[in-house]
Amino acid sequence: MTLSFVRSACALTLLASLSACGGKAQYDVAGVISGLTYNGLELSNSGSAITPAGGTTSFVFPGQISYGSSYDVTVTKQPAHQTCAPVNGSGTAGHTAIISVGVSCALNSVALTGTVTGLTADMELTNGTTGGSLTVLAASATGGATTFTFGSSVAFGTTYGVTVLTHPTNFTCTVTNGTGTMGDTIPLPISVACVPNAAP
Repeated sequence: MTLSFVRSACALTLLASLSACGGKAQYDVAGVISGLTYNGLELSNSGSAITPAGGTTSFVFPGQISYGSSYDVTVTKQPAHQTCAPVNGSGTAGHTAIISVGVSCALNSVALTGTVTGLTADMELTNGTTGGSLTVLAASATGGATTFTFGSSVAFGTTYGVTVLTHPTNFTCTVTNGTGTMGDTIPLPISVACVPNAAP
């Protein structure tokens, strides 16, 4: 009885070994990460999740998948202060020699916006810290005020400094909330108040 049991176990082991030898090729679901600075990123694939730390440049999911199996790497949690997206994140194992998914991360950025009051002629604003200038047209004013938005957004952690580059003729314009360091949310709106110069 015991000998029969041992023989059966050995036979099962042998069959398992042969199956493993003749089974399908196995693949790592792996890839590279670019631009990851902060912690908090979570990547998922078919229920398996990993959390690469800030500064990580490559990743491998635990376990392997068989030839012909599909994979779909997604970002299930964004890192602090950044947004990441997969590149070539899905496919079928065996279509290429290796599975190499790309994950690209960039710092979050916010556009600087504000309002100008008292504007009777065109003026020019500049963000001298990160570059970029903007012409605010007097003709766009409604109800005594006009809004503006800089075309270039400011990345998280970057300082900005908005000043008046060209004042309207015979007016002096003062900027409020024009300087700061960009955070995760839209900063206080910039306000520019223009008043006539005193008569000489």
